[in-house]
Amino acid sequence: MSISADDAASWHPITRSELIHEGDIFAGTFQGREIAVYNVNGTLYATSNICTHAFALLSDGWLEDFVVECPLHNARFDVRDGAALASPAEGALQCFPVRVNDGVVEVRL
Repeated sequence: MSISADDAASWHPITRSELIHEGDIFAGTFQGREIAVYNVNGTLYATSNICTHAFALLSDGWLEDFVVECPLHNARFDVRDGAALASPAEGALQCFPVRVNDGVVEVRL
């Protein structure tokens, strides 16, 4: 299977995989986009890092299992699909595919 140049160009390095320990949230920025990468049981997930209710960085919040809680007003989201789980969340988070390539965490934007 070959990878097209367009597909390869859509993956962007965020950090080294060994820097995101289990239960951690990593905050990254790429081309002005705030991105959060979560390590849940050894699997990485990536979403927008901005709460949909009010401007707050989810990476400053709390991660428990697959749920991230906003530090500002306690909105909660599922990191697997971005679903809003508790008010005052006003919508789902944008999610991004994530992979590890030679020890580098990459997010597809």
